[in-house]
Amino acid sequence: MNRKKIHFEVSERKILLRVFDMLSVLVVLYLMGKVFNFNYFDISASNFIWTIVLGLYLTIIGSVFEMYNLQVASNEFQMTKSIVLTASVTVLIYLLTPFYSPVLPNRIQILYFYLAVLGALFLWRIFYVKFLASQRFIKKVILICDRDQAKELITGLESVDPHYKVLGYVNTDSNSPHTPEFGFIEHIGSEKLDKFVEDNMVSEVVIASQKTDGITVNIYNQLIHLLEKGFIIREYTQVYETITQRIPVQYVARDFYRYFPFSRSNQNHLYLLVVRLVEILFSICGILVGIVLLPLILIGNAIGNRGSLFYTQERVGRNGKVFNILKLRTMIKNAEANGAVFTTTNDSRITPFGKFMRKTRIDEFPQFINILKGDMGVIGPRPERPVFVKEIADVMPFYETRHVIKPGLTGWAQVNYSYGDSIDDSLMKLQYDLYYIKHRSVFLDINITVKTLSTVLFYRGQ
Repeated sequence: MNRKKIHFEVSERKILLRVFDMLSVLVVLYLMGKVFNFNYFDISASNFIWTIVLGLYLTIIGSVFEMYNLQVASNEFQMTKSIVLTASVTVLIYLLTPFYSPVLPNRIQILYFYLAVLGALFLWRIFYVKFLASQRFIKKVILICDRDQAKELITGLESVDPHYKVLGYVNTDSNSPHTPEFGFIEHIGSEKLDKFVEDNMVSEVVIASQKTDGITVNIYNQLIHLLEKGFIIREYTQVYETITQRIPVQYVARDFYRYFPFSRSNQNHLYLLVVRLVEILFSICGILVGIVLLPLILIGNAIGNRGSLFYTQERVGRNGKVFNILKLRTMIKNAEANGAVFTTTNDSRITPFGKFMRKTRIDEFPQFINILKGDMGVIGPRPERPVFVKEIADVMPFYETRHVIKPGLTGWAQVNYSYGDSIDDSLMKLQYDLYYIKHRSVFLDINITVKTLSTVLFYRGQ
């Protein structure tokens, strides 16, 4: 066990990034003040509020520009883009904040301040990519599963976390033995499990077999020995949910209640009251912004769409109740003359101006009226059309579980997954929606709000 490398979980890595982002900036500013007599930002007990405000701006704005997205943080090009945007916006807002930041300095001090923040973030993040992300975060794992499941399970885990490495698997299906052509991953004989784990410094053993008789007495005894030696043994659905932040409904089967008990927030009257007040405030602000943008939208619609601007469409809401959603039209006339079909990526029915409105989410501004009426919330599963709900629910278990809460303008599936145009995409989005229903909280709502801002700013709407 002493030879095992230190491994940080996903949540720990995000905390590490936030803490050292703030520390690196503060250390560089402190050194600049001492070495270069930089008297704009002075860290002391008398003005600690300056430091707190800068730290808050840095972590909030960094979240908007995906500084704490682990895929972005591990890619030098994307990381550099995020650092430049974060440093620029943070410095700009900080300089313009009255009372809680120092008095505006002269131009050379502004330049020094900006270069200090930018340089500190860049140096720390380069160190992270070169020496931490590539070395310390590798997590070695072995799977105990049926041979036919192995490839799908491994792909599902490694595609989300590039530092999650499955070294091999123990086949628990005697009717489907390991064969030479199934060589994309090492097969571990059940009698060698204990030795393989110790020799390869494996971080954890993940049990994914759905057949209880597949865990033989020999495997069971070795698992007990590994547990006694301090090795971590976890169940696959728990690992999947932790890493991917979605519910693996395809592996839940009949005992679903074990895997997604609904969040207590769904029945917490104080939480629901606060959420409703925030929804009313958001919807009023959204309607006012929509009214300001309306003249430009009317001009763009007249030139680019050449048809009626508003339209309504039936959607399924909470408890399966159907309501009419209000939208700005983004497609050509008679787009569904042959019946309802999924919208696809680069759909030819979407007009050029309609594509712009979808990318910027402007087409969804009228839905603030639905939020004000109570048909929708700001955050929740996106409402689907009745015809698609019936079609998907017939082939997908738990799909209508999405309707236990109000649908939303944005949601966990929308900020984590691209536009769905198939049953498989709907399954993926369902996993995210169920994760939100299971873990619904103020902190998750804030996370979704920040990610939504990032989606709009990076022009990634669909």
